Amino acid sequence: MTDVAGLKRTALYEEHIALGARMVPFAGYEMPVHYTGIIDEHRAVRERAGIFDVSHMAEFRVFGFGAFDFLQRALSNDLGRIAGIGQAQYTLLLDEDGGIIDDLIVYHSGDLEYLIIANAANRETDFTWLSDQAPDDLELVDESDRTALIAVQGPCALDVIRELADEGWEPPVRFTLGEARLGGAVPCLVARTGYTGEDGVEIICRVADAPVVWRLLLSFPEVTPCGLGARDTLRLEMGYHLYGSDMDRKTDPISAGLGWVVSKDKGDFVGGRAVARIREEGPQRKLVHLLVDEGIPRHGYPVLHEGVEVGKVASGTFSPTLQRGIATAYVPSAMSAPGSLFEVAIRSKMSSATVVKPPFVTSTSLSGA
Repeated sequence: MTDVAGLKRTALYEEHIALGARMVPFAGYEMPVHYTGIIDEHRAVRERAGIFDVSHMAEFRVFGFGAFDFLQRALSNDLGRIAGIGQAQYTLLLDEDGGIIDDLIVYHSGDLEYLIIANAANRETDFTWLSDQAPDDLELVDESDRTALIAVQGPCALDVIRELADEGWEPPVRFTLGEARLGGAVPCLVARTGYTGEDGVEIICRVADAPVVWRLLLSFPEVTPCGLGARDTLRLEMGYHLYGSDMDRKTDPISAGLGWVVSKDKGDFVGGRAVARIREEGPQRKLVHLLVDEGIPRHGYPVLHEGVEVGKVASGTFSPTLQRGIATAYVPSAMSAPGSLFEVAIRSKMSSATVVKPPFVTSTSLSGA
């Protein structure tokens, strides 16, 4: 579904309008930025449960006898670590120079089969990049337009899904994928993953079933609909990266603090040699996490050290949990240690900022899971 401005709409567009959501353009889609307010929705996820329409994300399915070998060479992480069906892995799609094309979640969804969740804005780029490398006997299908994705996150999230699923159903363990029938009628894949730092799941279903699932979830008083605004504040409190802000094609995984998802010993893969060289030599700049004393840092604001600009804010927001500004920024590696002091130029004022080790918020339902 597409509007007159050329923006796409998810299967839940009419649901968002009915709930009074403020809609904004995002990654080529009309998406809800908030319903009642970002802070209220943020707190709902931290305290109870929130649901997010993330159906704009891209879904690719890879199937065939050569699926493992192909993805092992195309992606940065070691796919051998998710040998069991249902297991999931965070990984990167790199170019030959080690630049980050995208960050992905890969699910071992069946025999000889993998499901890839990619960022909406990178859908065409990712699919073309993978297609150009795929052998002829491998099936690579873009299933984005037929797939809906709804995230349910928060301390009450799993209890809600248990009530909706068939009797005796139990959620999959963290970073695995399972099946469920919700409301006694809707078949879904349920992944124990998320982007908020809270426990919960991401529900993968057919586009036609998305409104039914959405309404089932909202029938619980503890469930709050949440928009992109709360999704961003929640993920940044956890130090989770956002493609296009904290990383892009000009950024390598070592500089971005993502070396842990780049295998050192699985053999040759695209971008592997370039990353190994950067790892050995050391990056010139590193992504750091900043606690800001006053004001709200925003993307692009200057970051200074002793009066000299040394970087810019990559991601920045007001943390509803900490009641202060938080941000990420690329700074010279020699200045990146926790405790390093900077200033952020926020409008016409300078605000002190301190490098801390992520996450910014350490006590969540996931930290106790």
